[in-house]
Order: sequence, then structure tokens, then C-alpha cells
Amino acid sequence: MATGRTILVLADQLGRHVGPLSRIDPSVDSVVLIESERLIAQRPWHRQRLHALLSGVRHLAAELEADGIEVLHLRSVDMASGITEATTRWPDRPIVAMAPSTSAGRRHLAKLGVILDPDERFLTDPDDFAQRFGGERRTTMETFYRWQRTRGGWLMESGQPAGGQWNLDAENRKGLARGGSVGPDPLRHELDAIDAAVLADLPTDLPGAPPTGLWPVTRSQALAQLDHAIDKVLPHFGPHEDAMSSDDFSLAHTLLAAPLNMGLLHPREVADRIDAAWRAGGVPLSSAEGLLRQVIGWREFVWCQYWARPGWRDANGLGATRPLPPAFTTGQTDMACLSASLRSVEEHAWTHHIPRLIVIGALCLMAGVDPQGLVDWMRTRFVDAADWVMQPNVVGMALYADGGLLATKPYAAGGAYISKMSDHCRGCRYDPKQRTGPTACPYTTLYWDFLDRHQDDLAGNHRMSRQLAAARQRPDLAEIRLRATEVLAALDEGTL
Repeated sequence: MATGRTILVLADQLGRHVGPLSRIDPSVDSVVLIESERLIAQRPWHRQRLHALLSGVRHLAAELEADGIEVLHLRSVDMASGITEATTRWPDRPIVAMAPSTSAGRRHLAKLGVILDPDERFLTDPDDFAQRFGGERRTTMETFYRWQRTRGGWLMESGQPAGGQWNLDAENRKGLARGGSVGPDPLRHELDAIDAAVLADLPTDLPGAPPTGLWPVTRSQALAQLDHAIDKVLPHFGPHEDAMSSDDFSLAHTLLAAPLNMGLLHPREVADRIDAAWRAGGVPLSSAEGLLRQVIGWREFVWCQYWARPGWRDANGLGATRPLPPAFTTGQTDMACLSASLRSVEEHAWTHHIPRLIVIGALCLMAGVDPQGLVDWMRTRFVDAADWVMQPNVVGMALYADGGLLATKPYAAGGAYISKMSDHCRGCRYDPKQRTGPTACPYTTLYWDFLDRHQDDLAGNHRMSRQLAAARQRPDLAEIRLRATEVLAALDEGTL
């Protein structure tokens, strides 16, 4: 007679297509899903983020039960209490789980006696990455991406990249299109009785707007989101993927990061659909390549970097100590670009990669915000957040706190770039062309001040040599420094 198991399913492992759930034997196996009250109360989670996770757990429990699988769905004080209750219910069954996506999570479950199976939600095993690239001090994403493309065969022809180029990013840097919108409206999923029950159970003082069905919470909803992304959104995606809009938060972005990070989709099926859509002639190569690079390139690269470099939490190469500005909590600021980005986070628990990097990240980089302060805020506010995502992306990419191991240069940005790529500067009381004076754009002022303050830190970075030289030669540098002092004080006071 087969020996049964109790399969522990975590809130970011909700797909039945991978891991222990994909191999369940309903005749002998059971499933436990635990809602930890301690975790729920631990942070001021965005309402939509917490709803998506809890709704996903409850929908999965209902689906498994409907399929005749024995399920123990618990609301426990913490994970340890839940596991104790599951062990009491099924004392002769070992508890197994797919390995959590964080090192702390793996240590915690191991201490609780949970048997950890390999994490099957990614294309790349971090051990394979270490074996392939471990001898290199710094592996670039481009090198990794080409390796991924080659071994997976996506957008490849006769062993070479389709179109003769690996990376078509140069074709995907157009600013906001005339009219301010690109692509179709996002797909919405109908909220049901389970969603209503989850919302009723949430703490009343959470930040963020209530959910509107934007984020999938089931496998079937995630597959519908994938269909919409490939068939409706992807044809519009490439050229304007870096553009920003005050009125259209999603533009032509697929919104697939959340279902991917919740385990409802697998990157291989997304990559396969991208490749098939391009081969069928329905998607321009630049759009297909741009999204493929995000899915099998950057996302997987960040996943591997999280495990390859365990010191993310301690990295602070630029000595940044400023607390997170009050505007990130209140949403109140006269900076139109930041206001639009924070409004998108408030309304949707999401904004795309350029507002994250160039508006939110660059401001914190140039102001010297403590890396973990920004990590903590983003982890609670973004629906697609996870520690493995936020540590490398925020600490390394956005804040350059790892000394350049992940990004080849700090992504400091003045108002000129924001003006070029968005409609934010129209009507803003700050002028992106001005460096000094009361109406100078804070981004422009802080850009030059950042280069001035970090001349020594960045002196060895060849990609910054021209910018550093330009900063040294600014005839108004003294005035910039004075204005930067005023800007930083106002940022701290929440009056900027």
C-alpha cells in the first residue's frame, strides 16, 4: 500500500501544474494550506496584494476539495501552529512542500520538519547557474539571456537569433504615443463569493484601493490572462514598453508578473506562447523579443542572482541612510511623475518597470534612501512582490547598493528623460530643464548633485565617465548643491 503524504502549499505556489501538487495521489495524499495571522498582521500590506494571495489560497482549497482531494485549510497563529495541527491530523504522513522562494523560508520550514522538494517554478536551477557562471566575478544579463535563448530554442532559427540580432531593445524605446494610450484595456476577472469573503476578513486599515478583478487568483484566470496578453497586448508591446502615462497605468504591458510570481503560470509556457505567436506572424519580432527578454532573461537572471549573492540585505555601497520619504505613504507630492506612480500603486498595487526604476528608484537612489527601507515598502505595496525579486532589483538595479555587480551603472535620471518618455511634465509645477531655483525639477537638481557627491564612488565606472566629467565642469555647481539641500529637506518633510 502506498504511503501518503501531506502536501503543504504556500501562497506563491498556487499552480497544480508543478511541484508536489502535480504528482498528488488523491487516494493517499492530503493537502494543507495555512493562512498565518502573524504574517497578515506583520506589515501594512496593500489591500490588493493581500487579497490576491488569500483569495488564491482559498480558491485552490475549494478546487482541490471539488476534485475529491482531502484538504486542511487553516487560519493559524503562524506557520508553525498550522504545521503542528496538520501533523496531529495525519500523524503518519510526512509533510512535504515545494521549496520556498527565499532562503529564510527554506530554513524556517526545514526547522519545522517539512521535507522540501525542488522549486519547479523557474526555468533555471540556481545550482546550474552557479556551475555555468560561478567562475565569473560578474555575469551580465545579456550573456545569461543568450544562453537561455539557445538552450530553449525561443525565437531562434538554425541556431541563430531570429532576425540576426539577440537584443532589439534599441527598437523599443519610444516615448508616449500621441493620445497617451497604447494597446487594449486590461483584462478583468469577475470577483466571486470567495473574493467577497476574503475582503470581509481583511484588516480595515490596510492601504490601497479594493480589488477590481485585475489580478488572477486561479489557474484558469491566469491562463485567460496569458491568452489576452499574447493575443491582444503583445502586438502593441515593444516600441512603447518604456513609456509612462499619467492616465494609462498599464499601456501595453501584459500584467503577467503577478500570476508568474504566484505560481499560477510557468515561464516556459509564457515563452512558448511568445515564440508561437511570432512564428504565426501575429506579433512583431521586436515585441516578441522584448517580452521574451523580460520573462526568460531578466526575471530568471534576478532569481539566480538572489541565490548566487546572499548578502543583498547588507549591501549599501553608497552609504544611503535616508528614511523613506513621507510621500510614499501619504501619496502627497507636487512632483507629477512621482504622484502618478504612487497613484498607480495605490489604485492597482502595481506600476511597470520604468516608473519603478526611473521615477521611484532613481529618486531614492539620488536622495540616498536606505535600500531596505525601499525594499520593505515595495514588498508590501506591489502585488507581484517577493523577496527574491525585490532584493536584487531594488538593492542592485535601482539603488546601485551592490557596487555594480548587477547593473553596469547607477540608473540616476534627471527630468529630461522623464519628460521624453512620458506626459508627466506637462503642467507639473517643476521644470525638467531647470537645475536651480524654486521651480527646478527635483530630479534634475538631484541628478547633478548625485554625480557631484559620488565622484569618488563612481570614478572607476567607465559608463559614467562622461557624466562625472560634465558634473565637475558645471558652472552652477554651487547653486545646484544649495538647491539640492533644499530639495532633500522638503522631501524629508513631505512638502516637495
